[in-house]
Order: sequence, then C-alpha cells, then structure tokens
Amino acid sequence: MRHEKAGRLLELARMLASTAEGLTLDEIAERMGVGRRTAERMRDAVRDVFPQLEEVDEPPTRRFRIPAGLDGLFQAPTAEELAALAAAGEVFAQQGATARAGALKSLEQKVLSATRAAARRKLAPDLEALLQAETIAVQAGPRPFEDEMVLARVREALLSMRSLRFRYEGGATPGRVREVTPYGVLFGRSNYLVADEGAGARNWRLDRIADIAVTERLAARPDGFSLQDYADESFGIYHDDTEDVVLRMTPAGAEDALRWRFHANQQVEPQADGSVTVRFRASGMRELAWHLFTWGDKVQVVAPQVLHDTLIREIETARQAHTSASVAATP
Repeated sequence: MRHEKAGRLLELARMLASTAEGLTLDEIAERMGVGRRTAERMRDAVRDVFPQLEEVDEPPTRRFRIPAGLDGLFQAPTAEELAALAAAGEVFAQQGATARAGALKSLEQKVLSATRAAARRKLAPDLEALLQAETIAVQAGPRPFEDEMVLARVREALLSMRSLRFRYEGGATPGRVREVTPYGVLFGRSNYLVADEGAGARNWRLDRIADIAVTERLAARPDGFSLQDYADESFGIYHDDTEDVVLRMTPAGAEDALRWRFHANQQVEPQADGSVTVRFRASGMRELAWHLFTWGDKVQVVAPQVLHDTLIREIETARQAHTSASVAATP
C-alpha cells in the first residue's frame, strides 16, 4: 500500500510539472479520481517531497505547479510506455501518416536519450520482448494523405493566426484559388482542413490542396469555436443536416453494441427483450448507412426516415452492382 501511495504522489507530481498554467484543487481531484480533501492532502504531501511546488493566485481560485519540472531520476519511462509509443508510431506509419509517425519516432529517441544509461539497460530486455509479442492488425481502409509541407503551412497559419491561400482541386470548380481562415485539422480515414471561406466552417481534403501559402492577412477562428464539438456533430467526416438517430440493435447484436462507440454523445439503453437502443444526434447519414452495412441483420433503423431511405438505397445500389448481367457473365 505504501508503494501504491508513493506512486500516486509521483503521478501527481508529474502532472504538476507538465502544466505551465498549473492545476486547481478541483482539477487535481478530478484527474486523480479523489475528493477535494484527499486532493489537499496529496498536494501537501507532494510539497513535502518537492518544495519547489509553486502557488499561483488566480482569483477566485489558486493553481499549483512545479515550474522547473522534475529531475530525470523521477522520469524514467517504463517498458510498457515505450512499447505503447512505438505501437502508436507503427499505427500512423501503416495508415500512411508519415509526418506523425516520424514525430513519434523522434519523441521516442528523445525520451531514450534523456533516460539514464542504467535505466536504459534495465528496460531493454522487457521492451524488446513486448515489441516482439505485440503488433498491430492492419485494417482495410484509405491511406490518408499527409504531406509534411502542407501540414507545416497549416500549423504555421494556425499559430500565427493568418489566412491560408491554396489551389483546391476539389469541389464544384476544381483548380480555383481559395483564401480561407483555418480552424484546425481533422485526422481520420481521410484528413481534412477545417476552414472558413466566408460562409462558415467546412472541410477541405488535404490531398486536393496545392500551392499552399500563409498570407499576411490576420485571420483567427471565432471565439467559442471548438474543433472537437464540430467533429462530434457528424458521424465520421461528412457534415450535412443534423438528425436525431435511433438504432435498435437486435438481441443477437446487443453484446457487441454495448461495447461499441457509434458516436461521442450516444446514449445506450438495454431493453427488456434483450435488444439495445442506441440514440445520438449527428449529420453524415450516408457515411452512417455505409457503417450499418457491417452490422448486417443485427441492426434496425428506427429514425430518422432519411437514414432508413439512404440505407435502403445503398443496399439496392450494391445489389444491382452484383447482380448485373456483366457481373453474372464473368467467369
């Protein structure tokens, strides 16, 4: 138990050393999963070990931080942490996300180079064993476009709060030069720049952007805009009319549905007959219909009607494509 308490205090010390703004007592309690009184005792215990703990007055609250960081003695990584870092880099590499894969590889090298030699030698056997025993299953899907120069320009514009100018090879007028206010980047099965050309936020495929440059015009995203909230509005990447979705997962699919995340704001309700009702609000009904294909006869669309109709239409399109005369005649 003593070792467990020491580990928890070291975890808190690392949190306080990793934040420039500091943490309030309520934030400490939330992150550590304890009550406020326990958070106060943990803070005091950390102060006893790390007297450099600093208090920052920010009325009506007070924040706490360790401004100079922690000595490397307290920062040695574990084999599990390094294996997870390597695995994340491998996932990015397999997806074609070369820029982010390279960034994680660089981070891994920095962590190892900052680790004391004795700790590295102790880690090496376990790390090698984990890397050989764990791998990533490759999943079918598009390889997202990730050009380092394009990402660098986008990030430069976001940090300097300036507009971006580029030639866009998508949309209704391919090749047209656009100037937009960048809001952020959505990484996923395809990568998109979220930006405003004057009519609100929309998605621009990174693989269709060419001749990108940061302009001198100041352009900041509006106060209150949340990229996460924007992403959560849609199922997947497509944004259109937002709908209230209700799905009935049959008893045969109930167990899988209880472990599945359809949407960030979903509500999952087990029913007396063994089925499960899933509710969420999102746009992107066509992409949702594509996903529901994978559930076969384990799902029924209760609402909205547009999702029901879209799914039927996509099923019919697939049926026709696989029962046409040309396909039937193929040996």
